Amino acid sequence: KPCPLCDEAKEVLEPYKRRFILQEVDITLPENSAWYDKYKYDIPVFHLNGKFLMKHQVDVQKFEDQLMKLELQNG
Repeated sequence: KPCPLCDEAKEVLEPYKRRFILQEVDITLPENSAWYDKYKYDIPVFHLNGKFLMKHQVDVQKFEDQLMKLELQNG
């Protein structure tokens, strides 16, 4: 903290909040050390349905495409 890129990402994702559950992970906590080791220089990092999607900034088109695919798969 602070994390301006994280704040910006949350703002960009706000309009989609009814379509997915946003789970924030604080990689500085001891129980998240594996995430810290992997992503300490790349925050924020975004996973969708457990799979890596993007990092640093939200690519809205990529996010929308992947979210739509996931929604279609789940009926």
